[in-house]
Amino acid sequence: MAFRPEEDLSCPICHEIFEDPVVLLCSHSFCKGCIRSWWWCKQRSECPVCKKVLRTRRHPCNLALKNLSEAFLQERRQRDSVGSESLCSLHSEKFKLFCLDDEQPVCVVCRDSKMHLNHRCRPTDEIAEERKKEIQNFLVPIRKKLKLFEQVKGNCDQTAEHIKVQAKDTERQIKEQFEKLHQIIHEEEEARITALRKEEKQKTMRMKMKTEALSREIAALSHTVRSTEEELRAGDVSFLQNYEAAVERVQQRPLPDDPQLVSGALVDVAKHLGNLTNPVLNKMKDMVSYTPVILDPNTAHPHLILSEDLTSVRYGKRQKLPDNPERIDYYRCVLGSQGFDSGTHSWDVEVGDNTNAYWLLGVVTESFHRKRDIKSGLWSLKFWYDEYSALSPQGKVTILRVSKTFQRIRVHLDWNRGKLTFSDPETNTHIVTFKHTFTEKLFPYFSNGKRVPLKILPVAVSTQKLSMVVKTFIVSLMLIFIAIIIILPD
Repeated sequence: MAFRPEEDLSCPICHEIFEDPVVLLCSHSFCKGCIRSWWWCKQRSECPVCKKVLRTRRHPCNLALKNLSEAFLQERRQRDSVGSESLCSLHSEKFKLFCLDDEQPVCVVCRDSKMHLNHRCRPTDEIAEERKKEIQNFLVPIRKKLKLFEQVKGNCDQTAEHIKVQAKDTERQIKEQFEKLHQIIHEEEEARITALRKEEKQKTMRMKMKTEALSREIAALSHTVRSTEEELRAGDVSFLQNYEAAVERVQQRPLPDDPQLVSGALVDVAKHLGNLTNPVLNKMKDMVSYTPVILDPNTAHPHLILSEDLTSVRYGKRQKLPDNPERIDYYRCVLGSQGFDSGTHSWDVEVGDNTNAYWLLGVVTESFHRKRDIKSGLWSLKFWYDEYSALSPQGKVTILRVSKTFQRIRVHLDWNRGKLTFSDPETNTHIVTFKHTFTEKLFPYFSNGKRVPLKILPVAVSTQKLSMVVKTFIVSLMLIFIAIIIILPD
């Protein structure tokens, strides 16, 4: 009997090619899933072919049948893929040629037929190879574009994750700042209430002592009055007999001075409520500081580490940060968060130990290119291994002759007058001044190649100004907190 793959490799239940076949004790084979479904429907373990009842439902895999079935399926798929598409429908010959005039595959019989007479025909493998290369060339810019989109998407994914980290960290710092404010207010509240209760206790005790003294005088005087009045109500003879004793009773002690109301007995409300916030503001002077320039972490080079309060920057290990458009990735620098396009502005920077290091301080125009070399728009004072120099946008470098090493540098910008001055705030020593007619917004610029931080120093805040600073500080924190609530997902 001839081997018939379709029939011999088909499951008797589903009539499809075997899939994961198992062999029963009666030697009949079925798909594993089919036999289980059959038994579940019949509620008894019998062979669907010979009806033999089986004692167990655990049967081994028919590995040989499985291999044959898989080989047959693979061969059929290959045959179907080649199938009729690879054969000429007119002559049942393989397509070995390709007609360039008609742009279609042809067999050797078609080539010699009237339909393709004098047509240009070439082997299919040659044409396929040429056109595959052509398509490959077309794919080059598409692949580049795909790679670019994948890079940008990866950056967007990284940015989204960084936003969550930024928001969480910023929220933590906001809470810490408000907790410090709450602590100061709470401590002052407790101190005020304690002082109020102390005064209340002292004055209450004072009034108690006064009323007790008055009560004793009233009792003594009342006793004298009652005793004397009893003598006066007695008969004349009895009154005369006790007259001397009555006189002695009313004259035995001098009358006390007239009682006086207690001065300052009431709580000094004005002392406790007057200028209630002033002590709080005085205490906040030690905690709340005003720094004229705040660093923008979104512009910082990945090698720069900023402090939590964004007032100092140092060199460190490269961080994994989003390559957002604002970030500077060519120079190891960071910008101030606020730009200036009018007025005068000044900030002091503590540069610290300068041994074997370099740093730059200055201003840069808003339009400078952040992803490559700064060709223009930067005015700065540069320190490079014990040497100071001035850098202008034209690329001019001027070596500065100085007699000392500076620990602090003051940067003073007069935008309207077009002057940028560097000086030593400790000795008020002038270092260098740039003059230029500024036409666009300028941002403070900081570059640091050392692990010792460059620190922007806070300025003194008067008590009168502190109230406004605190209000601005609280409003700013509230705005940031609202922004975090909007950014963070539910």
